[in-house]
Amino acid sequence: MNILITGGAGFIGTNLALRLLEDGNHVHAIDNMSTGSIENCKLLAKNPRFSWHLGDICDEADLRRNYRPWHQIYNLACPASPVAYQADPLRTMLTCVDGLANVLSLAKSSDAKVLQASTSEVYGDPTVHPQREDYWGNVNSMGPRSCYDEGKRFAETLCFEARKRQQVSVARIFNTYGPFMHPTDGRVVSNFIVQALHGEPLTVYGDGSQTRSFAYVSDTVDGLIRLMDSDEMGPVNLGNPVEFTVMDLAGLVLTKTGSKSRIVIKPLPIDDPCRRRPDIGLASSRLGWHPRVGIDKGLDATISYFKGVMK
Repeated sequence: MNILITGGAGFIGTNLALRLLEDGNHVHAIDNMSTGSIENCKLLAKNPRFSWHLGDICDEADLRRNYRPWHQIYNLACPASPVAYQADPLRTMLTCVDGLANVLSLAKSSDAKVLQASTSEVYGDPTVHPQREDYWGNVNSMGPRSCYDEGKRFAETLCFEARKRQQVSVARIFNTYGPFMHPTDGRVVSNFIVQALHGEPLTVYGDGSQTRSFAYVSDTVDGLIRLMDSDEMGPVNLGNPVEFTVMDLAGLVLTKTGSKSRIVIKPLPIDDPCRRRPDIGLASSRLGWHPRVGIDKGLDATISYFKGVMK
């Protein structure tokens, strides 16, 4: 198939492209490189069935460059870590809304199915645990994270409206980690690993009792492909339901890296969720999907990747 990945030079986009190429597809990526990596594109371009161009989905002309009749479009374009999406809040929201509107228009012209990468952040700081897809969420629409949280919620609404005219699926992606994460992207797994390998203090915000559920990127990619290739429209949670405290994760990273780094406590950021764990019953029953890579194996692979890129 001819497959377009917006944000295809980013963390999940690169892993997704590798898998789709491995499966024999032709893959084209568009990325404005706000958080993506040209080095990722150079790696992918070793495969003759991969191509890419520098562009922004908020610019419809950019998006339609290198057009071919697409069969599928994965819309992953948007900064996903708080450091990145809070750097330019307005741009984050425009990417979620205007960018998606352009993607949906492009898809309609070639009768392509769209998979929209939404996020567990639509649940905000949840009052329901674990989070199911029918939970409406607890989002602060005036907080510093709202550009992303509300941008993605608006994007879901666009998708649900577009379903009256075209095929659109929505995946709510929970914390994902693995190779091709950017060392400075600000997410907790990459932060801890990079700090530990540099012998720097590990930064824990709050008392470290807040929980997260960490999915290895190959599992997330498998879920995205299963959802795209199914008749399920979603939204569908994609995440690992095994729950860890942030402090436990810090200890595990220190053990696995052999680092002597100490742990430094800093104030919890505004609206940082206290608990986060997906209910994956829908993904399991409708897609036959469940995570296969545990935290031990996943962290080993991720630490090995960072050791390689930090040489």
